[in-house]
Amino acid sequence: MTTSAASQRLQKQVALVTGGSSGIGAGVAKAMAAEGATVIVNYAHSADEAEEVRQEIEKAGGKAITIKADVSKEDEVLAMFDQIRKEFGTLHILVNNSGIQVDSPFLDMTLEQWQKVIDVNLTGQFLCAREAAREFVRRGPQPEISKATGKIICMSSVHEVIPWAGHVNYATSKGGIMQLMKSTAQELAPHKIRVNSIGPGAIATPINLEARDTPEEEKSLLTLIPYGRIGEPADIGSVAVWLASDESDYVTGITLFADGGMTLYPGFADNG
Repeated sequence: MTTSAASQRLQKQVALVTGGSSGIGAGVAKAMAAEGATVIVNYAHSADEAEEVRQEIEKAGGKAITIKADVSKEDEVLAMFDQIRKEFGTLHILVNNSGIQVDSPFLDMTLEQWQKVIDVNLTGQFLCAREAAREFVRRGPQPEISKATGKIICMSSVHEVIPWAGHVNYATSKGGIMQLMKSTAQELAPHKIRVNSIGPGAIATPINLEARDTPEEEKSLLTLIPYGRIGEPADIGSVAVWLASDESDYVTGITLFADGGMTLYPGFADNG
């Protein structure tokens, strides 16, 4: 995707995308770079994949670097933000995207399986959002760059509202993200910091490959999606760009579901 400089909505802004090396994160990183943002592609393990994303962005005329950090570890998050300040002076956009699944029936779920998902999906978002908000307040407004002092976008899921048996730890983390987002949006609004979430449905990424890797499984999955197609990372990238842009300046404290209608509970289309 190429965009003319005159129409780029995120010019002169620095954006951090956690978990930006693959899937939704990579889609968001590329979309923001195409709109003029300098993008930090964060990764925890996959250095090669993060480098591929960086190279794709630069080949398309954008700007990006990669930074390794496990968002569930406070010292690594602090070091990442220190590096961002040293290299770019400040940050304007945080996309809190890092997330994992460790699935198990509830009766068999171990404390380790529970804690690992909560640590990355929920505590990781808290740590990154806290540091981003601290930086936004420290820097103060830059109205010539953005109407908002800063923008935080939390990557949630349709499962912040749809229960998901066999994935209790994951669904709980996403429900927690909803209140993390809403409560911080309420507290940070006087600073002109906007906080919102995106709630993807079924997106074609490695995390859900097992649910769609045969024609039968894909057909079954599509019964949950009234719009009739599985989403692509670029679909989420477009939503993230809008939430980070001045076009959504009066929008804060919402989850924008990008799910092809999954949250419409299609099982009730014929009266349940």
